[in-house]
Amino acid sequence: MKTLSKLLVAGLVLAGGVAFAEGEAADPTVKARQELMKTIGMNTKTLGDMAGGKAAFDAAAAEAAKAAIIAASSEIAAKFEPQATDPATEAKPEIWTNWDDFVSKGAALKTAAEALDATSLDTVKAGMAGVGGACKACHTAYRL
Repeated sequence: MKTLSKLLVAGLVLAGGVAFAEGEAADPTVKARQELMKTIGMNTKTLGDMAGGKAAFDAAAAEAAKAAIIAASSEIAAKFEPQATDPATEAKPEIWTNWDDFVSKGAALKTAAEALDATSLDTVKAGMAGVGGACKACHTAYRL
């Protein structure tokens, strides 16, 4: 259980931190990527708050957050394929030099979100280890 808590906290910090990036991008491609990551972060936070006891469990809200993560994670490759840059970006250039690995990490987030069972608090808690782990793996390698 301690490992689950650590993964959950790490995933929330990494995913939620996107919302607090320095400044807003001027480049529309970078801005679209940031919005996508904010969507993932916001919905991961919703699930994480439930799993961590900071918010009451709500099956409908959990399912909506899960669906939003699945939809957003499906767009990662398309949003990042253009190699746009901006001073406000937190994307490392290694994304494009290690493209296949980056795309597989995005797919791992989608897989983890799809596997998350949003029907009970216990299953959300269990599923957050996979979601948080997928976020952390990608952010560790590809986020400034």
